Amino acid sequence: MPSIRNIAVALPAKDGHILVQTGYDSVKGQHFYRALGGGIEFGELAADAVRREFQEELGVELDDVELLDVVENIFDYEGATGHEIVHVFAVGSAALANMTLGGTRSILDEPDSTALWVSVDSLRRGEVPLFPAGLLKHLAG
Repeated sequence: MPSIRNIAVALPAKDGHILVQTGYDSVKGQHFYRALGGGIEFGELAADAVRREFQEELGVELDDVELLDVVENIFDYEGATGHEIVHVFAVGSAALANMTLGGTRSILDEPDSTALWVSVDSLRRGEVPLFPAGLLKHLAG
């Protein structure tokens, strides 16, 4: 029986941009962006999970972590249905603040994916969708 996955993701912001992970669904033929983060392990607090995920994915320490919202996300990816409870955090990091807006960074535990700064304006225009759904309401101009 499928299960609900609890995840913690973050929205690092810089100069009207947020840092996201790239993705592609080959069944839909769709490129997308995803908030960085991942699964919450049993016995782990969501805030600790987002700190661990940023260390694992980008090799960076988060200085500030603030819970913004908890959203439910039911989606289809690669032809399968998924269901998540998503803890959404605002985060700060000196290492991320020093990452240039035009640059990309490899995701350490997913070599086919990269992290990059994307303008909030382009996300609002829907040029490439942002997942999990419902995150746009947390993005300042």
